[in-house]
Amino acid sequence: MADAGPSYDQDGGQRRPGGQAHVAGQVHPAGHGSARPVREYRKSRGDRAGNAIFSVLARAGIGPAHLLTTRGRKTGRPRTTPVILVVRGQQRWLVAPYGAVPWVLNARAAGQVRLRRGRDRHDYTLRQLPAAQAGPILQHYIRIAPATRPYFQASKDSPVGEFTAEADRHPVFELIPLSEASADGPGQASRP
Repeated sequence: MADAGPSYDQDGGQRRPGGQAHVAGQVHPAGHGSARPVREYRKSRGDRAGNAIFSVLARAGIGPAHLLTTRGRKTGRPRTTPVILVVRGQQRWLVAPYGAVPWVLNARAAGQVRLRRGRDRHDYTLRQLPAAQAGPILQHYIRIAPATRPYFQASKDSPVGEFTAEADRHPVFELIPLSEASADGPGQASRP
């Protein structure tokens, strides 16, 4: 499944000719030897078509995708993209497999997001996890979202330490239901 990538169509930014992915660095972030090449995400027509299909399925409540809505940090307009969550018990995490793409920047700026799947809609505040906590979540994520594997240096069978080493390139956010967050203190951000 595609995720909003750094083509920055509507929020400005750079785009590579042809919208193609290219191979980024070759050295493993932990510093031991060389790792497999990592692709840099560029949204293509195929990604747009995949996003449209996953959006329809998420609206119908079919499949693993959710629709993530953030407020544009510059425009204030709602921005929606399909995402796959990591869910364990009652805890949920939002993973940015393509790095600090527009939805990540918007979510950080707003401090909260809305997730929709079928008729269910929930608002959440965000807490970005430190690398040590993000590593196990990233390891699980590439198992449930295999289309994102080329964007990670660690493979699905790599130890957690390799995911921890590249956690700075793949932000992981803990999703805290807005009702719980408001019980802990006054409201923190405007609604998406």
